[in-house]
Amino acid sequence: MSSASPFSVVCSELSFSWPDGTVVLDGLDAAFGTGRTGLIGVNGSGKSTLLKLIAGELRPASGSVAVAGEIGHLPQNLPLGTAQTVSDLLGVSAVRAALHAIERGEATEQNFTAVGDGWDVEERARAELARLGLASLAEEKDGLDRTVGTLSGGEAIMVGLAGRFLARPGVLLLDEPTNNLDLDARRRLHEAVSSWPGVLIVVSHDRELLERVDEIADLRDGAVRSFGGGLTAYEELLAVEREAAERAVRAAEGDLRRQKRELEEAHVKLARRVRYGNKMFESKREPKVVMQERRRQAQVSAGKHRIMHEGRLSDARDRLAEAEEAVRDDAEIRVALPATRVPAGSTVLTVTGLAVPASGPSDSPAPESGAGALGELVVRGPERIALVGPNGAGKTTLLRAILGEDGVPGADGLSVRVGVEGVRYLPQRLDVLDDRLSVVDNVRAYAPSAPVNTVRAGLARFLFRGARAERSAGALSGGERFRAVLAALLLAEPAPRLLMLDEPTNNLDMASVRQLGQALDAYQGALLVVSHDVPFLRTIGITRWLRLDRDAGLTEVDPM
Repeated sequence: MSSASPFSVVCSELSFSWPDGTVVLDGLDAAFGTGRTGLIGVNGSGKSTLLKLIAGELRPASGSVAVAGEIGHLPQNLPLGTAQTVSDLLGVSAVRAALHAIERGEATEQNFTAVGDGWDVEERARAELARLGLASLAEEKDGLDRTVGTLSGGEAIMVGLAGRFLARPGVLLLDEPTNNLDLDARRRLHEAVSSWPGVLIVVSHDRELLERVDEIADLRDGAVRSFGGGLTAYEELLAVEREAAERAVRAAEGDLRRQKRELEEAHVKLARRVRYGNKMFESKREPKVVMQERRRQAQVSAGKHRIMHEGRLSDARDRLAEAEEAVRDDAEIRVALPATRVPAGSTVLTVTGLAVPASGPSDSPAPESGAGALGELVVRGPERIALVGPNGAGKTTLLRAILGEDGVPGADGLSVRVGVEGVRYLPQRLDVLDDRLSVVDNVRAYAPSAPVNTVRAGLARFLFRGARAERSAGALSGGERFRAVLAALLLAEPAPRLLMLDEPTNNLDMASVRQLGQALDAYQGALLVVSHDVPFLRTIGITRWLRLDRDAGLTEVDPM
C-alpha cells in the first residue's frame, strides 16, 4: 500500500465463499482509515468473515486486502485450550520463557533475541490487566501462569483484549468484544476503545460502544457504506434517507394506480372501437375490401395501445420495486399477545433461601439505593425486572433453578414457588430448536393443540411467511433462528406468563435487538431479564433493577 494513502486497510474486489458454496462476499470494495470504525450489519452479512480476511486468517477466493502495519485480532469466540495460560492468552509466553532462562544463567543469543525490547514485559502485562479491571489476577504471584480454565468467560475476553492492547498493533480488529462482559468490564472496555490511538475496526451491537467511534461502516447487501460520527448520527441520517425513500414509494404507488386506471380505460375504449368496426363490417355499408382494411387497422391500433399502456404499467411496477428496495426499513415484528396478561398484584414467583451476607441484612453495608440484601425474590403482576451483576455471581444459576432444572450447581437451599402457568426461558445459546424440523413444526412442538393455520398466522407476524416457515431450523441464519426461538416461546401453550431471558442481545445484530424489543412491547406477563446491555434494558420498560453479587447477595438498586 502506498504510504500516501489515507487508508490503513483497503479491500479490493474481495470475494469469499464457504466450502459448501455459500457466497459471503462478492466483489466487495471497502477502505478504513485512521481512527475508530464501528462495523455493523445484520447477522450473516459477513462482518466476522471480513475481519478474518483482513487479519489473514481466511484467504479470499479473489480480490485483495492491503493493510498498513501489524494486525491484532480479537475474535468473537476466543480459541481457549485447556492447557493455555493467562500468559499464552496475553501473547507473552515466549518472551517470559526467554527472560526466565536468562535469569537462570542461560545467556544465549537465541534467548536475547527472543526477549528483544521486552525486558519489562511482565510489569507491562500486569499493568494492562489491572487497567482492564483484573487487578486480583495481576497481583497474584503466579497469576500469569494460571490456566484459562480457571477464568470466567468475561475474564478470558478481557485477558485476550489486554494482550492485544499490550502488543500495540497498528490495526486492531475486535469482534463483539462486549459479549459476556459485566457492566464494570464493559465500562473499562469502552474507555480503552476511546483512548486507542491507532486504527480500530470493531464489530458490535453495543450502543454505548458504537457512540464512541469516529465512523460507522454499514455492511449490507455485499457493500459497505460509511457514515461519519457515532451511532446516533448514523441513525439520524438513516431516518432522513428512509423518509425520502418512503416518499418515493408513495409517489411510485400513485403512479402505478394511475397506470392501472389508464390501462383499464384504454381497454374499454379499444373494445368499443372493435365492436364498432365489427358492426360496420357486418352491415356492409362500404366495399368489403375497405371494411376489412378498417377492421385490420382497428385491431392493429388496439394492439399498439394495449402494448403502450402495458409497457407504462410495467415501468410503473419497476419504479415501485426500485423505490421499495431503497427503503432501508428492516422488517418489524407486529404481534398481539393478550393471553400472556398477568393481573396487577398477583404473585407470579417467590424464591426463598437466597444467600445473605453473614452479618445479616440489617448489618450489611447498604447498596447505593439504600436497601439491604434480600433474603427472597418476589415477583408480582407484570413486573419487568432486570437482574444485573458481575460475571460468575449466579444469575444464570438462579434462572435455571426457577425453571426447575435438576442438579443445578449452586442452587442448593433455594425454594421456588411459581404462581402462574407458562414459564418460558430463553437461554444464551438459543438451543431450544430441533434443527431437523421446520420452523412450523418447531413452533407446533410448543403449541401442539394449535391448528396449523393458527401457527402459520402467528409465524407470519414473526416474519416467517409462506415457504420461509417450511425451512429447517438448521438452515436458518442467526437472526432468523433468534426470531424462530422467540416465536416458539411466545406462541407456546399455555401462553407464557413468566418469561426469563438470559443475555438475550448477545450475538444479535441491531435489527434483531429492535425486533426483540417490538415483541416484548406486546408481551403482558412478568419478565425477568439477565443482561449487561443497559441501553436495551432501558428500552423495554424495566420496572425494578436487582443486582446479584457474590459478596453482597441480591440487592435492589436504582435505575441505571
